[in-house]
Amino acid sequence: MNIIDELKWRGAINQATDLDALKELTDNNKIALYCGTDPTGDSLHIGHLIPFMILKRFQLAGHHPVIIIGGGTGAIGDPSGRKSERQLQTMDQVHHNEEALTAQMKKLFGTENFTIVNNYDWLSKISLLDFLRDYGKLFNINTMLNKEVVASRLEAGISFTEFTYQILQSVDFLHLYRNNDVQLQIGGSDQWGNITAGIDLIHKVEGPDTKVYGLTIPLMLKADGTKFGKTAGGAVWLDPKKTSPYEFYQFWINQDDRDVVKYLKYFTFLSKEEIEELAEKVEKEPWKREAQRRLAEEVTKFVHGPEAVEEAERISKALFSGDVADLSVDEIEQGFKNMPSVDVENKKENIVIWLTDNGIEPSRRQARQDVSNGAIRINGEKVDDVDAEIDPSSHFDGKFVIVRKGKKHYFLARVK
Repeated sequence: MNIIDELKWRGAINQATDLDALKELTDNNKIALYCGTDPTGDSLHIGHLIPFMILKRFQLAGHHPVIIIGGGTGAIGDPSGRKSERQLQTMDQVHHNEEALTAQMKKLFGTENFTIVNNYDWLSKISLLDFLRDYGKLFNINTMLNKEVVASRLEAGISFTEFTYQILQSVDFLHLYRNNDVQLQIGGSDQWGNITAGIDLIHKVEGPDTKVYGLTIPLMLKADGTKFGKTAGGAVWLDPKKTSPYEFYQFWINQDDRDVVKYLKYFTFLSKEEIEELAEKVEKEPWKREAQRRLAEEVTKFVHGPEAVEEAERISKALFSGDVADLSVDEIEQGFKNMPSVDVENKKENIVIWLTDNGIEPSRRQARQDVSNGAIRINGEKVDDVDAEIDPSSHFDGKFVIVRKGKKHYFLARVK
């Protein structure tokens, strides 16, 4: 399947400048294409991942992806998708974020048939006079005002700094066309105005028949109409320190049946046949959640590696079964991050007193009853003796005591 046909099947094309010509080009040539991201933070989140998944598909099809880490544009601020001005970052912040994002990109794309560049390297060398004479003269103010990215901000106001952002992004496309043979820019749906501005610039400078193209990805919404990628706890990050691999895995496995097939198309490299087979299972056996499990496995493997999948599945299995004794300290940190927790003293104590004094049981009578009925497990072991003693230092390097009350209720005691 041609890469453009595949993207169509996956529902991954929103707008394109000349899709038929692009299909013909990719049928007969291996092209270079690019996508950019500004270092506004030190990690990408899964919303950012959407266009980069498309870039990865081109890479797997033999094409050459180029990624811009926008050290130059990031110092200015992209107005796209925003109702107000961005707060400018210090250059130290920008450089720190550049390094972090570069490392993430190398993890996703490897080191072969892939180029990563920083637009600070060329934008910082353009003087103000050169900018105005060589580029500003080629941009019509009326055209810029009509771009959605600017038009949506006119009522609230937009600074000259952010107004010029589309010129800088256009210069990026021209630079990459000249120096990296880049013929295609891809981005989110909010980047359409910036992308077409770049194509217009190249046509003015290099000639109207220059073969350059733009393609955007649809805005992704969940079945309930809300924006994809946000949870009650905030963004789902690619940085494992911000969103643990277990949390990342759980995000995908908890997706709605109405969304899971769409996400399999967008976020995995499974074949059409495999996805159609999983779609059929969603229809016929939704309770098995095979599609969600496969989605979680594939995306977690792509972002964090196969070891992270094994770890996430081991934590999930342990929490479901109650067999938590063999979990590592790191796995406990991941799996119990959002569960009720309490700080406890590192001293041996009677189980009834310990459960009550640490707020896990409301009263000693209730604690005695739950222990006697076998409803309490400590570190995976059932305790039914009301005279038993808790030793906080006996498991998990003396850092945690895991309490399971009934079948579903976990508590994490952090040993001080």
